[in-house]
Amino acid sequence: MRVIVVGAGSLGIQLTKNMIAQGREVILIEKDEAIAKELAETLDCTVINAEGTRPDILEKADLANANAVVACTTNDQNNILIGLIARDAKVEKIVLKIDDRQFMDVANKLGFSYMINPSSISSSYISDVLRGINTIELSNLVRSNVRFMGIMATEDVINKKLSEISLPEESAFIGLYRKSEFILAEKDPKIREKDEILIVTKADFIKDVNEAMGRKIEE
Repeated sequence: MRVIVVGAGSLGIQLTKNMIAQGREVILIEKDEAIAKELAETLDCTVINAEGTRPDILEKADLANANAVVACTTNDQNNILIGLIARDAKVEKIVLKIDDRQFMDVANKLGFSYMINPSSISSSYISDVLRGINTIELSNLVRSNVRFMGIMATEDVINKKLSEISLPEESAFIGLYRKSEFILAEKDPKIREKDEILIVTKADFIKDVNEAMGRKIEE
């Protein structure tokens, strides 16, 4: 797998190290010359010192042959722009780091499925996404093949109550986030647009959960 990571902040560096350890081919793009030079000397990957929002730089990173692009700069707008360029190049998996909830809504409306917030999501989440899995790993709670999933409401489930959705076996709703409010599943809330539904399941049933919630994931 060839992965392009744009932005060498703490998240970008940790992800790059994780991908290298997994034997992935990584191209890291960082606009700060000093940081790029240091990383080029310490990481076993290609490091490009340039602005990652420029199409010609992404082409230099061989965007056309990339399996995934992770945009994790410090600027939400730039990350969305990188995502749009990558989507135009038909990159299979695109992950955007978004800090501001307003821009998460924008990215969601633009059709991006994988958005991360560094305050709550670790680089291990991105590693799952690159394998086609959308999960939130809760390191202090996860045992064996248990997975916690956060899924944004799709048209298929909006206006349905949680009890009206049939999840696969060994899966259950935990609740949902509605802006800053968390509503427990036992209250059986009706799903609204922009709600994020939390589900616990087993790794074997992730694809089935996504389908039940109106989402498709890559095989």
